[in-house]
Amino acid sequence: MTPANLADTVLSAARAVFETRGLDVAALPATTAVERPRNPEHGDYASTLALQLSKKVGVAPRELATALAQELGRRDGITSVEIAGPGFLNIRLDAAVTGAIARAVVTAGAAYGRNSQLAGQRINLEFVSANPTGPIHLGHTRWAAVGDSLRRVLAAAGAEVASEYYINDAGAQVDRFARSLFAAANGEPTPEDGYAGDYIGEIAQQIVAAEPGLVGQPAQTALPVFSARGYELMLAEIRGSLERFGVHFDVWFSEKALHDGGAVEHAIETLRKQGHIFEQDGAVWLRTTDFGDDKDRVLIRSNGEKTYFAADAAYYINKRERGFDRCVYLLGADHHGYIGRLKAIAACAGDDPKSHIEILIGQLVNLVRGGQPVRLSKRAGNIITLDELVDAVGADAARYSLARSSTDSALTLDIEEITRHSSDNPVFYVQYAHARIASLLRNAAEKGITRADDYDPALLAHEREKNLLKTLGEFPAVVATAAELREPHRIAVYLEERVATDYHRFYDACQVLPKGAGEPATDLTHARLWLAEATRTVIANGLDMLGVSAPERM
Repeated sequence: MTPANLADTVLSAARAVFETRGLDVAALPATTAVERPRNPEHGDYASTLALQLSKKVGVAPRELATALAQELGRRDGITSVEIAGPGFLNIRLDAAVTGAIARAVVTAGAAYGRNSQLAGQRINLEFVSANPTGPIHLGHTRWAAVGDSLRRVLAAAGAEVASEYYINDAGAQVDRFARSLFAAANGEPTPEDGYAGDYIGEIAQQIVAAEPGLVGQPAQTALPVFSARGYELMLAEIRGSLERFGVHFDVWFSEKALHDGGAVEHAIETLRKQGHIFEQDGAVWLRTTDFGDDKDRVLIRSNGEKTYFAADAAYYINKRERGFDRCVYLLGADHHGYIGRLKAIAACAGDDPKSHIEILIGQLVNLVRGGQPVRLSKRAGNIITLDELVDAVGADAARYSLARSSTDSALTLDIEEITRHSSDNPVFYVQYAHARIASLLRNAAEKGITRADDYDPALLAHEREKNLLKTLGEFPAVVATAAELREPHRIAVYLEERVATDYHRFYDACQVLPKGAGEPATDLTHARLWLAEATRTVIANGLDMLGVSAPERM
């Protein structure tokens, strides 16, 4: 019985008690939760439902708890229910009920942990969206890892998710990029406001190799070519770096296409119909202060030029018109000021900012080696690139290390720590647990032992087995919470602190395979092989939600 099943049983028992006593059934919550007590001696699970309901229905909590305990005691699989304190319910399950979790996990396989909590929701998830004027750097890399993990977790919770990369291919930064390439191709110094780094020279060389006649041409003629070809090459490099990192985007959306396709004008007209546009000093404004923004925003300057904010508004409206229920933006720490203005755009468009738009802000990442800052990148000037990080530590270690911490806090990665093959390295610790199980199952196969078609779940009664089983049963709830709170790092914490730790403790305490060469497998052997296979399934499913491999050998 998983926590979710038991929670449903507790609610069902509460309904029976309410109906018997003539209490208002409408006071019952739609869902409830059961938790594992900190002290295992208090039982397998605990519920505070009696405490939560007592005031609503005018029944003393301990009296209500007593009635609930009696009703629960009649349910199959529950061996006892004890009342603690003012009305806590401590529930003990039959060993066979807990032991059956392994069967449920193995039977579900890759689907175990997935749920329908967000079924019916269409979510647009935009992340990274680095300007196509340079390589993906370390700050973008954190969002690449977190964003792709979040995409996987949201999908596991039943949402229809489209991952999207917004290409900032319009505006001054593209012009500066083209001028930087032009200068490099002609042996001139980098423009004062241009882009530095060896990659500029490399791209310029590729463009000149394809079109040698560009060198020496006047800027008016050459710049459009450098702009177009440089954009194509840089975007191709960005795509390649992200794909190498295991990050695939469903949509690559061009800002330039918004302007060229009339989407900006359409958005302004849409906002005008909503009654939030006004004109002042020859400019067109959106009255975002009506919805909490710190100041009103200009859409069209007095010279007729459309602002970046106008494109932002058009982009949001375009997403909603594509049928997305919720638009989720993952932005860097330097974009904190965007929260108010983006939510104001949603409100001005007639949407509910609390339900239709969501902005997540991530903090900075620092890279060190042995406690000392890693050198700056020669190729990219003053940044560390995604490719350099993957070369240094590998995609798995990089992704796991970037996704395992809350984005609310700045993160420091030590190259030596995240590549060390020891239990102190979180990614190694979790992957090793998977590889250890794979080795166990190979050894069993070499001995001619399989986990059999079924097993007696009541045999999994050792304390270490019960702890591991209950931990495996919590995985669907962990996934649901990670999706609801947009916190994929909860998956990593669960794998590290619960699953891997409980498995290693189980393995050290419980003999799985026969010791002697001729010693036959027992029913307990088969039961424990089911438990090992269930653990491997949960680890593999959890790592997959983080975009990290589950190795068979290490």
